[in-house]
Amino acid sequence: MAEWQTRWLQVPVSARTWGFKSPLAHHMATRISDDVQIAGDATIGDGTQVWNLVQIREGAAIGRDCIVGRAAYVGPGVRIGDRCKIQNNALVYDPAVIADGVFIGPGAILTNDRLPRAVSPSGELKGADDWDPVGVTIETGASIGAGAICVAPVRIGAWAMVAAGSVVVRDVPDHALVAGNPARQIGWVGRDGQRMVDDGGALVDASTGSRFTEVDGRLVEQS
Repeated sequence: MAEWQTRWLQVPVSARTWGFKSPLAHHMATRISDDVQIAGDATIGDGTQVWNLVQIREGAAIGRDCIVGRAAYVGPGVRIGDRCKIQNNALVYDPAVIADGVFIGPGAILTNDRLPRAVSPSGELKGADDWDPVGVTIETGASIGAGAICVAPVRIGAWAMVAAGSVVVRDVPDHALVAGNPARQIGWVGRDGQRMVDDGGALVDASTGSRFTEVDGRLVEQS
């Protein structure tokens, strides 16, 4: 289990009840709005803020110092690391795994069904046992722009950036900037989100001074 997955604090909440207020809100600066729905076995880290109309499902785990914006949805068993921002109306379907420092923009969607159908071939309504959910994995520091859709199963690499409105259907390398439908790579970005600059054949992250070489469509940090 990753380190960020071990630091969640248990918040004793009612499974399906409106009007919940966290007993930890005052003592540990955790803020839970009074009209959220949080499953009783979900866990929320110290310092995390959960805003109005959010739904956090069974077994979900959210780390420390996160912000979960108004009307966001976090599916059953989803894992979210520390210092993440899940913006208004974002939909994070299970079994997504989100590392530390990830930004998910307003209205972004992480899907979980490769072959979505409401009914079986015989016309019967499909139930939970009639399909196998697949997840989106987002690595440390990556950003998903407003209204973007990540079609599972895909991996978004560390410090990558998905432009607003994009539709991601394949894995995104670390530090890659992708845009469009379907999303295609249009550059490389540093940890601050700015495009890397070429310096004598090396790509430089101006925010850290790190230098990279592009090898087979991926970045290799120079020693």
